[in-house]
This record gives sequence, C-alpha cells and structure tokens, in this order.
Amino acid sequence: MPAAAKIRTTKPAAKPRRAALSARKVVARTERNCSVARTLDIVSDAWAFLIIREAFFGTQTFEAFRSALGIPRATLTDRLRKLTQLAIFRQVAPGSSLRKEYRLTKMGFDLYPSFIALMQFGDRWLSKGKPPPLTLIHATCGCDSHPIVTCSHCGEGVGARDAKYRDGPGAGRCAAKPGRNTRRASDGSRFVLGRPSSVSRALEIIGDKWSFMVVREGFFGNRRYDKILNELAIAPNILTDRLNRLVAAGVFFRRQYQSSPDRYEYLLTDMGRDLYGPFIAMLRWGDRWLAKGKPPLILTHLKCGHDFEPSVDCDCCHKPIVAADMRYRLAYDPKLFGASAPRSVD
Repeated sequence: MPAAAKIRTTKPAAKPRRAALSARKVVARTERNCSVARTLDIVSDAWAFLIIREAFFGTQTFEAFRSALGIPRATLTDRLRKLTQLAIFRQVAPGSSLRKEYRLTKMGFDLYPSFIALMQFGDRWLSKGKPPPLTLIHATCGCDSHPIVTCSHCGEGVGARDAKYRDGPGAGRCAAKPGRNTRRASDGSRFVLGRPSSVSRALEIIGDKWSFMVVREGFFGNRRYDKILNELAIAPNILTDRLNRLVAAGVFFRRQYQSSPDRYEYLLTDMGRDLYGPFIAMLRWGDRWLAKGKPPLILTHLKCGHDFEPSVDCDCCHKPIVAADMRYRLAYDPKLFGASAPRSVD
C-alpha cells in the first residue's frame, strides 16, 4: 500500500514537466522570420564571404581566388558552386573550372552596400589606432568617402535610436533550419585570411550567425537571458557562450537587475548600437532578394515620420554607393598576400 501511494503521488507530478519539455521543443523548432538571418545564411560562411569580398575587388578566376585566399581547391570549388546556385555569381566562358570566370550578378553586386557598412563599423571600432586598410574614393564626386546608412525618404543618417519598426507582410515564425540550435561558433580567425580588411575584423566578432542574431534581439529590446532564449531557436549553452563573447568584445555590457540569485541583463554598448547600420543594410538586401515581396519588418524613420528603405550613401555627395563607382587607396601591399590591387567592377 505505501508503495502504491508513492506511485500515485509521483505520476501526476511528472506530467507538468513533460508538458513544459514538450512546449520548449515547440519553441526550439521555430524562429522569427528575418531578412537579416536570410542574408547571414550566405555571408556568415567565412569562405563564402571572403570569395564575395575578392569579387568586389575584381577577382574573377578560380586561380585568382585561390591565390588571394589560400583556400583549398575542393573548398573553393564547393563555395563557387553554391554561390552560383544562389545566383550571387554567374559563370562566364566554357571550359575547365580553372579558366571559367565567376562574375557577380545584379543580386551579388547588391551586397556591396552591406559590405561597406560593415567596413565602416570595422574602421571605427576595430582598427586599434591604426589607419584603415583601405580608403574609399567615390568616383562620382572624387572625394574620400566614409559612407553612412541613411533614410531613403529624407536622406538623413539613421542610427539605432532613430527608427522604429512594425510587422510587415512577411512577419511570423518559420521552422528553424536543422542543426542551427547546436551549431558551434565559426572559426573567427578564418575571416581574416588574405588581405587586411575591416569587414573581416567586424565579422571575426559577429560573423557567426548566432552572434548576430543575439545582437538583433538587443535591437528588438530583448535584454534578459530567458527572453532571448525564448525568441531564438538556440541551445542554452550556445546562448551563454555568445553572450560572453559579445560582452568580451565590447558589443554588450552586463547589468545586474536581481540578487539572490544574481541575474543580469545585457545592454548594447555604443559599439553595439553602431552595428545597427550594417544590420539594416543587410535587412534591405534580404528584403529585396529573399523575402519574395513580403518583408518581415517595416522601418519608420522617427525624424521624418516616413517608412523607409536603408540606403548606404557617400557622406560627401549623398549619392548611393555602388561597386562600379568606387576606387581604393591601399595602406598595404596586396602582393604580400598573393592578391591583386583592388579595382572597380561592374
């Protein structure tokens, strides 16, 4: 009889735990629809990013990519194939893979403003007091250019505190990609292979997708661990790791909001808030090319009151930048890295 009583008391107690576990599994299988996430599915792969970067500098052949990056042949073949399937590149000229040219498509060229926004972030925060690796010269106006992210309606610069958002027609949740909630941090050192690059330095910190998605939650106002955990299809140990990395990098700072037990919230620093420009530049690209006409978010500029698309503009002439109109002055010798001098491409 005592044993039977024990069974009756333990069985009901187990049901809530099973229900909680089941509910948690449901959350873990979905994630917020996000154009930034879709963009990062492409550029958060270090090799894919480096190949696209070299293409913006005029590299077009298999051997030229391999020389500039020191990338294994099999890896380069795989990434070029995938980037071609994604319509970032198109192949030109028949023949062996060594003679083919891989040229950026319109979709590929449209990533350029996102790269430049990341470069400006890297120049400002990660140069360690040294001159930036390259200076941009805008051929349209002839000025040294330090592009800024602006409102497409009024042309004014837009920062993290200058805009609000609301759900767009593509808002909602979707199934999380298999393996994403157990993915280890990418090897950040791979981003800095080859020529010096402020974009690479930026992605060395936030280039793995989870790091950027945690920063995204900061822009959504989610500061506390449990809230971030519930919004992302992420394992607790991975979230803890990314938060610790981002605090160490200066993107977040921790602030205690409870004692006994101690609990902390994570707030964006000035450096962290400055990622807003690259964030919405990538959002624009994802909306344009991957959202099928249904952007998940609509941005409104608080200063002018209008909905807007982010634009990356020259700070001198205020014209949108494109790769074909940009020239480069280098602070390094590209030959030391097996690369050619950057040239404008169209």
